[in-house]
Amino acid sequence: MSNTMKTLMLGWEFPPFISGGLGTACYGLTKAMSRLGMEITFILPKADKSGYSSHVKMLSAEGYVKSEELNKFKNVRFRAVVSPLRPYISSGTYEIFGKKRKTNCVNSWHCKSSKFNQNYGRDIYEQIHRYAEKVAEIASVEDFDIIHAHDWMTFPAAIAVAKLSQNPLIVHIHSTEFDRSGENVNQTVYDIERHGMHAANRVIAVSNYTKNIIINRYGVPSDKVEVVYNGVECNGKNYPQEINNKFDKIVLFLGRITMQKGPEYFIAAAKKVLEKISNVKFIMAGDGDMTHRMIEYAAYLGIGHKVFFTRFLRGTDVDRAYQMADLYVMPSVSEPFGIASLEALRHNVPVLISKQSGVAESLRHVLKVDFWDINQMANKILAVLKHQSLKETLSENGHDEAEKFRWEDSAAKINEIYKHILNYN
Repeated sequence: MSNTMKTLMLGWEFPPFISGGLGTACYGLTKAMSRLGMEITFILPKADKSGYSSHVKMLSAEGYVKSEELNKFKNVRFRAVVSPLRPYISSGTYEIFGKKRKTNCVNSWHCKSSKFNQNYGRDIYEQIHRYAEKVAEIASVEDFDIIHAHDWMTFPAAIAVAKLSQNPLIVHIHSTEFDRSGENVNQTVYDIERHGMHAANRVIAVSNYTKNIIINRYGVPSDKVEVVYNGVECNGKNYPQEINNKFDKIVLFLGRITMQKGPEYFIAAAKKVLEKISNVKFIMAGDGDMTHRMIEYAAYLGIGHKVFFTRFLRGTDVDRAYQMADLYVMPSVSEPFGIASLEALRHNVPVLISKQSGVAESLRHVLKVDFWDINQMANKILAVLKHQSLKETLSENGHDEAEKFRWEDSAAKINEIYKHILNYN
């Protein structure tokens, strides 16, 4: 074993090509681990150039980060496997609202049996096994002490490498199939997740909320699961709110427009808010398999002119969306953590989150509501929009609280987990 711990890390997204919080988490975590001197070789799928729009600049395998940021990753080496692996590609259909449950229905129109695109592409499993084969080839010539795999797509590769190398395996759970699909789980995905968790020497969960799912749904012993909270990128920037005396208040939803994120509850609450005050605009920033249905839903409720869909945003456009917002709402049905809520707080935006989220267990200076309770959601939105003092209190205290979620602390805890598994002094 080498004197310096060396990690082989597997993940399926990294900036600039991200579709959710995992890419953001891998970016912040590896940068902090690098600053602690931890050596990492990061293997991830790299899509063919033709898979992206021409306005997206493809980066080399040596750096999925911009060249000017490479010094922040001086202890991280990036290796890429050419693969179209991406989560949440839509292909095929399955029932989501077919089984009536109180938590799935906001009105009779929305509760009717509906077809939605599946979360995963048709050939996803073939690609996962191809990725596993290529990762095994790369791992055979790499020097590492421990394997660290992020979420289910990398688990077959991680298990294969662990068997070949006889090195310990850590699996890092950012989201489970129960978060993404409710009770309508994809059995194959569930089996892969469960196999990975039981094969691992240690399981890292991003919250106690997720830890409980891992224990109760996957049968993993509680003493095998460690909770490591995510952080938020602290770049020293000051984010003043955009004031310019705008007449309309702005309420922001920013995330994937999928069942997991509860977009229908956001729109249903918007309808109730607009029945009380009219000078409000609701922005839905993101994309997903429910986007077109949510556009139709807003039109059905008669508020289509008040709900704006920006599709997927990145970079400075995300910053601008936060700066415009009077309130950020995260109505997730099941949210393992919720990095976007911390990003909103860092931008001095007050936050309303669902109680069914990991970050809710640690944040005090935010408003909380059950995702299905659209009446309470609407009431709390109205309270922030009507009372400037409440908005300012939530903004100031929430910002200070978000500052305590540091990637350096997450990296330090992971470092201790590594040392314990590898019996380092």
